[in-house]
Amino acid sequence: MLTELDPALDLAEHLRLLLGEMPDGCGEYQLIQVLRQRHCTHIPHLPLTDRLVLFRTHFLLFNALYRLRDRLWQEKSAHLAIGALHIQLLPYRAGEEALAVHDSLRDYYLDLDQLRQAGESDVEALLASFWTRLHGGEEKRAALELFELDRDAPLDLALIRQRYRQLVSLHHPDRGGSTQRLQSINLAMEILTRYYR
Repeated sequence: MLTELDPALDLAEHLRLLLGEMPDGCGEYQLIQVLRQRHCTHIPHLPLTDRLVLFRTHFLLFNALYRLRDRLWQEKSAHLAIGALHIQLLPYRAGEEALAVHDSLRDYYLDLDQLRQAGESDVEALLASFWTRLHGGEEKRAALELFELDRDAPLDLALIRQRYRQLVSLHHPDRGGSTQRLQSINLAMEILTRYYR
């Protein structure tokens, strides 16, 4: 039987206890499920299918993880590895603070205004941006190949538009081109506009 978490403890302390029980670490979803099973009152217990609930749960979890990591580092008691797919409590290792890289994600999650100000449209925009970046590598690469542009060359929207006009002129059905090819060119232009606007 799982023991319930003490509601008097903050979410960061709940996470320290749970991660201490998982020496191999775990993913975010698993951590959320364990928090829910143990009746943690610091996260919403609403369906994660609601995108706003999902965002708020994710944000609260990562806010607590970053606060815990800072606390453990100051105490020199442990190191918390926080990744998108894996979270793990590790032994403390002394390091050079001067070598620390600025962590913009830490700044984002520790700023509670980000949570308070995020509405449904903001969450939708964040998710759209995430999926565009996740799948965009292949999509963007294919569009650049269709436009016969070097992805390593410095590109801007003006250059892409110029190439688009050339391709439309070449492949327009009124000039003996293919409707299907023209549709592919238009789709590629849509994709590239998202990346280079």
